[in-house]
Amino acid sequence: MFLVDGTPGGLVTAEIMNWTGHLLAGPRSDLLALLRREEARRTGVYLLLGDAPDSIGGTQVYIGEGDDISTRLTSHAREKDFWERAVLLTSKDANLTKAHARYLESRFLQIARDAQRSEIVNGTAPPLIALPEGDVSDMEYFITQALIALPVLGVNVLRATATSTHPAANVSDDHQVSQSPPQFTMQQPREGLTAHATEVDGEFAVLSGSQARRKQVGGGSYVGLRERLERDGTIDTTTDPALFTKNQVFASPSAAAAVVAGRSANGRTSWVEDSTGLTYGAWQNRDLEV
Repeated sequence: MFLVDGTPGGLVTAEIMNWTGHLLAGPRSDLLALLRREEARRTGVYLLLGDAPDSIGGTQVYIGEGDDISTRLTSHAREKDFWERAVLLTSKDANLTKAHARYLESRFLQIARDAQRSEIVNGTAPPLIALPEGDVSDMEYFITQALIALPVLGVNVLRATATSTHPAANVSDDHQVSQSPPQFTMQQPREGLTAHATEVDGEFAVLSGSQARRKQVGGGSYVGLRERLERDGTIDTTTDPALFTKNQVFASPSAAAAVVAGRSANGRTSWVEDSTGLTYGAWQNRDLEV
C-alpha cells in the first residue's frame, strides 16, 4: 500500500507482488486528484461506495467498467449522489481489454450478491460474457488477488461470509472441516432458544439454523438491523423461535447477541466458546492470563 498524500484518508494505491493488478482508491472529495492520475484513464472496473445505515453491511455499492474509467467517474459525479468513495481496479501492464473488464464487472456483481454485505445500486446485472479459456483463467486469478487486496483497503462488499457450520445447523458430520474455527453458543433458557456462531478471519457470524427471539422486546442500537434481517428473510419469524436462514456476519458479538435476544445484550458474556466453556470475552483473553 502507498498513501499518495501521506494520509490514510486520501488517495491510496495497493498492489500485490507478482500480480499485474493495481488498485487506486480515494474519497469523493479528492475526485479531481484521482481523475488526474494515469491509472484512472485505463480500462478496468470500479466500485462506488456510500453509506447505507439500514443495510446489513451499512454500505451501498455500484460496480461498473469502462475503457477510460475517468470518463465514467466524471459522469457518475454528476448523476449519482450516494457514493463517497471510489475504488479502481486496473492492470499495471495495460493488458486488460474491454471484454476483460465486462467479465470482471459481471463476476464482481455476482460475488457482491452472494456475499450479501451491501445494497447493490446497479439496476441491471450484465450476463457473463464468453472469453477464451486462457483469458477466463487469467481473469479468475485477477479476481482472487483483488479479493485479497480489497479488504486491506477496508472494502468488504465482495468478502465471502463465514462458511463454517455447526452440528445444529442441519449439516452432516461428513461435511465438517477437520480444522474448524472456534464455535460459540448463546442460550436463552427462558425463551427456549439456542444460537450458534463462529469467528472466521476476525469476523463474527451467526450460523444458519440458529434460533432467535421471534419478536423484539426491547430497544437498543440494533433494532433497525434486526428489522432489516427480518425483511430480507435472513431471520424467519414464521416459526417460534425464529430461525436464521443463512450465515450472517455481524459487526460485533454484541450486535449478534442483541439480534438473537431481541433486546440489548453483551456479546462478550452471552456467547460461550464450545470447547472451553469460556465466555467470548474470557476466550479472547485466554492467552493473556498468566
